Amino acid sequence: MIRVVLLGAGNVATHLLHAFTEATNVEAVQLYARSEKSLLPFKSVIATTNSFDNLATADVYIIAVADDAISEVSKSLPLKNKLVVHTSGSVAMETMDDSLRRGVFYPLQTFTKGTLVDFSTIPICLEAAHNEDLLILEELASSISDAVYFIDSEQRENLHVAAVFVNNFTNHLYHIGQQICDENKVPFEVLKPLIRETATKLTKVSPFEAQTGPAKRKDTQTITKHLHQLPENYKEIYALLTKSISKTYE
Repeated sequence: MIRVVLLGAGNVATHLLHAFTEATNVEAVQLYARSEKSLLPFKSVIATTNSFDNLATADVYIIAVADDAISEVSKSLPLKNKLVVHTSGSVAMETMDDSLRRGVFYPLQTFTKGTLVDFSTIPICLEAAHNEDLLILEELASSISDAVYFIDSEQRENLHVAAVFVNNFTNHLYHIGQQICDENKVPFEVLKPLIRETATKLTKVSPFEAQTGPAKRKDTQTITKHLHQLPENYKEIYALLTKSISKTYE
């Protein structure tokens, strides 16, 4: 049984707590948050504390806080020679205090409060300073996911950039699409089958092979028409993406 303490009460910590609670060989023993108010939703689920001095004994301590707070939190922990990991995609393992046995436990997924996810399908990217700690993290990750990867800090930071493109930027484009629909009194639901098919297609072919549209076809007449239709704040985005696609298929 692997004993885990979660440090943080945000989206990632909340989803990890739910996943660990469902696992048979993991015991989530405590959740820390600086604010007593943020701990209230967890009181009936797990032991809580808002003091580092009262941290429970565990095999793994998981820092699940904002990226810019990871270093500070790690330096504030009264733990020596304990395995402490963070969950960030863009922060190097070495950012944490070097008195700790440092590691990374990065679930590559977008998390939203109130929306449960199937953790068994979520890739978990692992890194540790010591091989014996990597084995502990592998056992912990395998208890909740079928997709475990050993990724070093440089790989993970670049993977995070790729994730921003395929998730955050794509979602913003969905938002723009919805805005255009709303402004023209067209239900956004009309586009959802297209969104689903685009994602499903990538299980069969590469994004390069899946690309369609006027930019790939060099259909300048349609591109010019679209640019004329668009409001100024969307024209630059359309033109930049069109240029990138056209160059890719030269």
